[in-house]
Amino acid sequence: PRRRDPADAGGGMNVKLGDLDLHLAGEGRHERIYEQLGAHVTSGGVSFAVWAPNARAVAVVGDWNGWDATVDPLEPQGSSGIWHALVPEAREGSRYKFEVVGADGILRLKADPFAAAAEVPPQSASVVFTSTHEWGDADWLEARRSGDPLRRPMSIYEVHAGSWRLGLGWRELAEQLVAYCEELEFTHVELLPVMHHPFSGSWGYQVTGFYATESTLGSPDEFRAFIDAMHQAGIGVILDWVPAHFPRDEFALAQFDGTALYEHADPRRGAHPDWGTLVFNLGRNEVRNFLLANALYWVREFHADGLRVDAVASMLYLDYSRKPGEWVPNAFGGREDLEAVSFLKELNEVLHEREPGVVSIAEESTAWPGVSRPTYLGGLGFGLKWNMGWMHDTLEYFTKDSIHRRFHHHELTFSLVYAWNENFVLPLSHDEVVHGKRSLLGRMPGDRWQQLANLRALYGYMWAHPGKQLLFMGCELAQEREWSEPAKSLDWHLLADPDHAGIQTLVRDLNGAYKAEPALWEIDFSHEGFRWLEPNAAGENVLAFGRTDGDGGWLVCVCNLSPVVREEWRLGLPVAGRWREVLNTDSRFYGGSDVGNGWGLETEAVAHHEQEQSTLLTLPPLATIWLAPDA
Repeated sequence: PRRRDPADAGGGMNVKLGDLDLHLAGEGRHERIYEQLGAHVTSGGVSFAVWAPNARAVAVVGDWNGWDATVDPLEPQGSSGIWHALVPEAREGSRYKFEVVGADGILRLKADPFAAAAEVPPQSASVVFTSTHEWGDADWLEARRSGDPLRRPMSIYEVHAGSWRLGLGWRELAEQLVAYCEELEFTHVELLPVMHHPFSGSWGYQVTGFYATESTLGSPDEFRAFIDAMHQAGIGVILDWVPAHFPRDEFALAQFDGTALYEHADPRRGAHPDWGTLVFNLGRNEVRNFLLANALYWVREFHADGLRVDAVASMLYLDYSRKPGEWVPNAFGGREDLEAVSFLKELNEVLHEREPGVVSIAEESTAWPGVSRPTYLGGLGFGLKWNMGWMHDTLEYFTKDSIHRRFHHHELTFSLVYAWNENFVLPLSHDEVVHGKRSLLGRMPGDRWQQLANLRALYGYMWAHPGKQLLFMGCELAQEREWSEPAKSLDWHLLADPDHAGIQTLVRDLNGAYKAEPALWEIDFSHEGFRWLEPNAAGENVLAFGRTDGDGGWLVCVCNLSPVVREEWRLGLPVAGRWREVLNTDSRFYGGSDVGNGWGLETEAVAHHEQEQSTLLTLPPLATIWLAPDA
C-alpha cells in the first residue's frame, strides 16, 4: 500500500473538528462529540479521529491498507489529545482499528471508542457505518415531547433480544416482537443492553462498543427500524445503559493510550471487585463527555424513549463491595463518590432539558435519598427508580406457604410506608429468575394449582400497586425454568398448556385494564392517589386498597392470599352505588376456579373500613380482584 504523508489530510481538522469542538471536548461539554470523533464518511474519504492524549503515535489500520500502520498515520491536533487523519481509500463498510503506541511504548490495536458499528465477535474490528434510515415516527416524538411519562401508564416488557426467540435479528423482531407487545398491550419494551459486547454471557452488561449496536442481531439501521416500528405501534423503547464500568478486553477502552485513560489508575477506585471490570474515571472531563454524549446519542440517533441506568449503587459508594483498606475516601473522608454523584446529576439535567419526555430510570438498591428527586431539590434527578425493596419483600411473602403468611403480612404492607419517597418502578426483572433463584412460578408454594394461582394473584396485586410495572420476558408465560442461558429461547411450547396460556391472557388483560383505568397511573407518586381500606387482616391473608385519579375515578384492589373462599366478606368502598368486577385472577379464562362477583355489587349504608358505605362480596381463593364503580 502507498504510504501517505499526514500533511495530505485534506484540510486537517477542518474536515470535522474546529476550534470550538476542541474547546468543548476538553471542557467535557461537547454533546455531539460523536459527530466529530470516530469514523465519518466525507466527500474526500473517511475522517478518522480518536482521543489518545498520552500516545506516542497513532495510525488507522484497516482492510484498505493491509492493516499496515505505516500507511495512514494520524496527526495530533494541538494540545487537545485528539489525533486525526482523512483517508481517501477508506469507505463505507471498511473494517478498521487504531494502532496506538502508548506512553509505555507498548503497541496496542484498539477498536474505535466512537465506532458506529463493529464486527461480529470473536472478531473485534470497528466498521465504518453511516445511517440512511428514514424515520416514520414524527407523531410519536411530538407526543413524547409534550407529555409527562410519570403521569401516563407504563407497563414494561423487559427483553433480552437475542434469546426472546433464538435466531431472530432486528428485522424479524421488528415484526414479531412488536406484534407480541401489541397483542399483550404492554406500553413499553425495555431491552437488556444492545450496545456492542463480545461476551454474550454478560447479557450485554460488559460493553466494549458504547456507540455501536450488538452486531449479531443486525446493523444499526435495522435496530433503528425496530424502534421505528415500535413507535408506530404506540410502544415506547427503553434501553439499559451501563456507565458504571467496562470490561478489560485488550482491544477496547482499557489502557487505551498506555495509561489509565478511561478508568481510574488506582485499583482501589478503578477495579470493580464484583465483576472484574474497570470503573470509569468520572472526574475526567473527556470521560464524562464520552458518557454524557453517549446517553444523548441513543436518544437522538435511535429515538430511545428512556435509559435505565444499570448498577447505580456501585457508582454512588466508594466502598461498594469493598472491604476496609480496599477503598479510598472522598475529599471529606466520606464513602460517597462525589464525582459519580455530580455526573449523574448532570446526566439527568442534560437529558431532561434537551430531550423532554425522555425518562431516566435508576437501578439503585440502597436507601440513597432523593434518587428520583429533581436536582434543584437536592436529588440525583432520575425520573424513576426501581423499587428493590418492594420486589424483595413481595417475593419473600409469596414464597411462604399460605398457613404462615399471617406472620409476614407486613411484607406486603410495608412498601406503602415509603411508596412515595421516590418515583418507583416495580421490577420483576431478569435478576429475579437467574443464578439459582428459580423462575417466578417455581418459587410459588403449594401444589401445581396453588403455584399458578399464587402467580396470578401476585400479578394482580402488582399491577394495582402504586408505581410503574416491569415484567421480564417469560414471566408472562409462567416459565418453569429460570432464565440463565442466553443461548436458549423462551419455552414457547408451554402455551400449548391452558394453564400457561391462561397466565399470558391474564397479563394481556391486566395491561388492558390498567391502561383503561387512570386511577392506576394518574397519581402514582403521591399518597393522594392511594387509600388503605383493609391493611390489617393478617389472620385472613387479605388486604384491600383503593386507587384514585383525583377526579372521582376509583379502582379498588382486594387480595385473598389464602386458599380459602371467603363468602360475605364486608368491604368498605369510597363511593356509594353499584360496583363491578373489572378483573378477577381466579377467572376460568386464566385457569382459575371461577369464584367471584360477576353479577355486580351494590353498596349499603353500613360504615366499614372508615368508609360511609360498604358491600358484601365473595373473595376467591389465592386471587386478586379489581372493582370499579359502574359508569
